[in-house]
Amino acid sequence: CNPVLIIGETGTGKELAAKAIHTLRHPDEQFVAINCAALTASLLESELFGHVKGSFTGADRDKTGLLELAGAGTIFLDEISEMPLDLQAKLLRVLQERTFRKVGGVKNITCSATVVASSNRNLYKEMKANRFRRDLYYRLNICPVIITPLKSPDRREDIPLLAEYFRKTSTTCPEKSNKITCLTKLAVEALQKHDWPGNIRELRNVIDRAILLETTDKIGLSSIII
Repeated sequence: CNPVLIIGETGTGKELAAKAIHTLRHPDEQFVAINCAALTASLLESELFGHVKGSFTGADRDKTGLLELAGAGTIFLDEISEMPLDLQAKLLRVLQERTFRKVGGVKNITCSATVVASSNRNLYKEMKANRFRRDLYYRLNICPVIITPLKSPDRREDIPLLAEYFRKTSTTCPEKSNKITCLTKLAVEALQKHDWPGNIRELRNVIDRAILLETTDKIGLSSIII
């Protein structure tokens, strides 16, 4: 479906899930992400929709927004629960009409991207507390993807896969990354026994640290520091 809603605690891998969806749907297109909690309302609006020259003080040139930049790819709206209510209304229109206008603009621009939104909060409760628009909630909540914490029994089988992914994609020590080919069985077992209070981010850090410490071609138990 489009849009896609991903729900999960902080650090459970919501952006990884968004990138996986993107890879399955639009492997050759753009993936653009924005953290809705990191910007003020005016900056967030400009980043999403873009603006035309002269639309506000300091707008000395046209700006292409991320909705347009994503093209036929994916735009990931991280922590959408932090988006101001007035911007939620504008986003709802994009999802319904598949068009938008730049800030200060009069021309309709088509949005062809898959919209993936995430939240670490319960959006139903946020809606009931009038902190999230009811109409946007029901537009997003078509078939939500619920990501449980890494400590959940259901995610134990994910740990070896994630550890291997982080080993392959680590940029901590490039000259060693290509020489380390895998994790030993004991190292994987140690990872699966840990409760991972820091979720995905903690696992990534453990693998990065192991790469730095390892002196052989396999990440062994002695390099796994938790």
